[in-house]
Amino acid sequence: MTTTLEQEKTARPVTPLGILVEHLEQTVEMLSQADVPVELATTLKKAYDLAAKLEPYLNRYTTPESPALTALARKTSEEDWSKRFSDGETVRQLEQEMLSGHIEGQTLKMFVHMTRAKRILEVGMFTGYSALVMAEALPADGELIACEVDPYVAEFGKKCFAASPHGNKITVEVGSALTTMQKLAATGESFDLVFIDADKKEYIDYYNLLLDSSLLAPNGFICVDNTLLQGEVYLDPEARSVNGEAIAQFNHFVAEDPRVEQVILPLRDGVTIIKRI
Repeated sequence: MTTTLEQEKTARPVTPLGILVEHLEQTVEMLSQADVPVELATTLKKAYDLAAKLEPYLNRYTTPESPALTALARKTSEEDWSKRFSDGETVRQLEQEMLSGHIEGQTLKMFVHMTRAKRILEVGMFTGYSALVMAEALPADGELIACEVDPYVAEFGKKCFAASPHGNKITVEVGSALTTMQKLAATGESFDLVFIDADKKEYIDYYNLLLDSSLLAPNGFICVDNTLLQGEVYLDPEARSVNGEAIAQFNHFVAEDPRVEQVILPLRDGVTIIKRI
């Protein structure tokens, strides 16, 4: 059976580490065809090996994913994401690389265990890998509400959840994540753990709504994905994409907010953990 690690190898690099490995590999290849000092070629090859062999090592020594997660990841990789799906207002390009990987998934699962969360809010689901991996760590009476703007991937995820004994813990709300969150806040809903991985331009809005309402439990945690955004946030500001600029502004906003403390982990494309002070 194909694992998530094997599927990730076929995807384009979308993390700082993956992009670094690709650049180093290209440089090593160019130097192999050039007349350069042996010491330079050797040093660069060591740098390439140090970067390229890290992810496989982490995958090897991290608890394997469940068969249901492997099946979901495989189904996602086999889907033709070159099609474009509309959320009713805009057209989004969906792609395999939007799926959380093995290492990030098991990290999220560990967070659920560590926080003893019983209620989780996921802001942005895609095909449901992160939702299902977190649901696996929830107690039998736990609940995860996942916000997904795209009806196609919402149905895609629900079909995958049905094949897991933990799928019944997940409720999918289709529509604008911000609108769904506002409705949940209006009814006094509260969550022990919130995972944000949706429209990057709305990250600050999601964040403020969580802190300004009952949505985040008093001792709850927020986990935010893509906070390194392929390295754009710490490279040339003039070269940032729209999403890169949005994430850079979000990171600055959180860092300047006296209500919270936070840490950015260099996990996959960056994961920030936030808690109220």
